[in-house]
Amino acid sequence: MKKTPLHAKHLALNAKMGEFAGYDMPLYYADGVLKEHEWVRASAGIFDVSHMGQIMLSGKGAATFLEGLTPSAFKNAKPFVAKYTVLLNPQGGIIDDLIVTRLNEETFFVVINAGCKEKDIAWITSKLPDDVNLRIMADRALVAVQGPEAGRVMREALDIDTSNLGYMRLLEHGECTVSRLGYTGEDGFELSVPEHHAEILWDRLLAHEAVKPVGLAARDSLRLEMGYCLYGHDIDDTTTPLEADLAWVMRKENPPVFPAPQRKRVGIKLTGKGIAREGAEIFDRAGTKKIGTLTSGTFSPTLKQAVGQGYVETPFSAIGTEIAVKVRDNMIEAIVEKMPFVTPKTKK
Repeated sequence: MKKTPLHAKHLALNAKMGEFAGYDMPLYYADGVLKEHEWVRASAGIFDVSHMGQIMLSGKGAATFLEGLTPSAFKNAKPFVAKYTVLLNPQGGIIDDLIVTRLNEETFFVVINAGCKEKDIAWITSKLPDDVNLRIMADRALVAVQGPEAGRVMREALDIDTSNLGYMRLLEHGECTVSRLGYTGEDGFELSVPEHHAEILWDRLLAHEAVKPVGLAARDSLRLEMGYCLYGHDIDDTTTPLEADLAWVMRKENPPVFPAPQRKRVGIKLTGKGIAREGAEIFDRAGTKKIGTLTSGTFSPTLKQAVGQGYVETPFSAIGTEIAVKVRDNMIEAIVEKMPFVTPKTKK
């Protein structure tokens, strides 16, 4: 398996390791998944996300090129502003979801999912025009700092003042880029650094009294409480942005056209006893008609009840619709719930 530049640090912390997207990654540390999840909601957790891909697109045609690859607008994007979007195939399916940040008139910094790196780069390369260059930033590490204490940690541990950095904005600090974003719903940052600086960065962050390391298991429960998509589960190359309830990523001028969705991604809260996982079948209230499938599901440490998301037939997608989720041979009462399940605390 592949290893990130911080692999030795995880082993030194006795992390429970596991395979994810071809990498040997920390699933959780000594405190366990539940306490890690709660620590991020209360203080600040750090995550090794160096397995994700980092690329740079540059050239006079970069903005136009990105608008051809995604349904979003980039020609008038402001410098140092990040944008969540999706990479589309010719059928309108989602190849990947990604974060794109404009650095200057001709340069865009793109972060892509670990499990999609090879196919994303191959797809982008196959479409690359003569006036755009692609650079794979394989020598960079990526560390996330997430939680209500994240800003203080950045200031005290790294001497980086983020008080004037808005949400979905980026600043450059020497060889490091700092983006105020994340996948937990908390205030937080993602720091891209040369890989030879990764261990120094990790140690300085971990030395702060407000910081604990957090693994991928808690990262998953944190993102699910926010109703964020996990590629390969909640979205894939067969789902369109309209089906995935991601119409908000589409540009207003000359947006791509998709067929009316016959199914929609919705949030689901179990009102009966039990926990439903990915793959559980979703039924109407009476439990007689299958209407969809759960794509993610877990117990929410914050809400103290089971939540999930999945696809249901469009007539059953309205908030408040009573449904049932089949777990083993039991039908558990549930309701279509507005996402996010937990109020986000990102910087306004």
